[in-house]
Amino acid sequence: MESKLLEQIGLENIDPAYFLLGLIIICLGLLVYIITVNKKITILTEKYKRFMSGKDGKSLEQTISRRFSQIDTVMLDNKEINEKIDEINEKMINVFQKIGIVKYDAFNEMGGKLSFAIALLDQENTGFVLNSMHSREGCYTYIKEIIKGESYVVLGEEEKEAVQKAIDYDNFMA
Repeated sequence: MESKLLEQIGLENIDPAYFLLGLIIICLGLLVYIITVNKKITILTEKYKRFMSGKDGKSLEQTISRRFSQIDTVMLDNKEINEKIDEINEKMINVFQKIGIVKYDAFNEMGGKLSFAIALLDQENTGFVLNSMHSREGCYTYIKEIIKGESYVVLGEEEKEAVQKAIDYDNFMA
C-alpha cells in the first residue's frame, strides 16, 4: 500500500500501517496525560472553592487582622517571659548550685562511713562546707565558710575534697 502523502514528506519507505499504529499510541498517551491533568485541575478547583467558600474580602481581612493581633499578644508574652527568665537568672547567682559530698570513716573503729563532708557553693564558688563526724560518743558537726573557692579556716582532707568536687560540679545552670 502506497501513500502519496508519505511520499511528499519523505517517508515513502514506511508502511502506512506502522505510521498509523504510531499515531494511535501517541494519541493514547496524550489521552492518559489529559485525564491526569484534568484530575489535578479538579482537585485544585475543589481546594480553591473550599478556601473561598463563605469568605469575602472583608472577612478574610478580619481573619488576617485577628492573626496579627494574636502575634502581637504572643510577642508581648514572650517579652514578659524573657524578662522573668532574666530575673530568675539574676537571682540564681546567689543560689547554691554546686554540691560536693564525701563520705568517710572518721574513726577507724566505727566502720560504715557514717561521717560526711558536704560543700554547697553558688555560681561564684561561695558558700560553705558542712562536716559531720560520727563517733560512738555522738555526732559532731562543723561548718566552714567558703569564699570564691577558698577558706580562711584550715580544711580537713575530706572537706577539701568536698569543696573541690563542688567546684568541679558541671550540672549547674550557668
